[in-house]
Amino acid sequence: MPKIFIVEDDEPIRTELARLLERHGFETACCTSFDHVADDALAANPDLVLLDLTLPGTDGQLVCRELRQRSDVLIIMLTSRVTELDEVMGIEMGADDFVPKPYSAAVLIAHINALLRRSGAAEKSTLTHNGLVLDLSRSTATAEGGTVELTKNEQRILALLMRHAGSIVSREAIMRDLWDSDAFVDDNTLTVNINRLRRSLAKIGVENYLVTHRGRGYAV
Repeated sequence: MPKIFIVEDDEPIRTELARLLERHGFETACCTSFDHVADDALAANPDLVLLDLTLPGTDGQLVCRELRQRSDVLIIMLTSRVTELDEVMGIEMGADDFVPKPYSAAVLIAHINALLRRSGAAEKSTLTHNGLVLDLSRSTATAEGGTVELTKNEQRILALLMRHAGSIVSREAIMRDLWDSDAFVDDNTLTVNINRLRRSLAKIGVENYLVTHRGRGYAV
């Protein structure tokens, strides 16, 4: 799956951005120290860098220029500085795209996918574990018994568990990832979705794939 390196100094925004990207099938890495941003970004070997312009101790435009001097990595600038001059300078420094803040999740994902497609860096996003293959682009699960199409919620639950294979994921973590909201969600709603996912997997002969750890959560 394509890897995206996030350069954002606001920790809550950085965390939410990483969650958003991972839900859409991307691998992520984040910059947490801003002394050597370009070095850290290139060391992560990403397909694309999301670069905020306003950074502590440096400037996103300077980071962009250094990245472009040393690499052809794709760069999308994210910034609340939305003047025409900022956009022109960003592009002249080597940015491939420019997305102003605040942005909607759908718009950002569309920009990322479009840029990856144009560059040829996009690839079929799949997760594989214990003989089960989850195709994130098609929303299907495949095993020896065939292929089954999953609902959006089924795919999100399965993707989260597969990304943390071997570890227990709490019900609270699944609900946060699934609904991404501070609104109250009935705990029984998650149980309903888990049971639907189990029935879907059973259609292709995958039984007992999701393990319930009572009082703790689920694992694969």
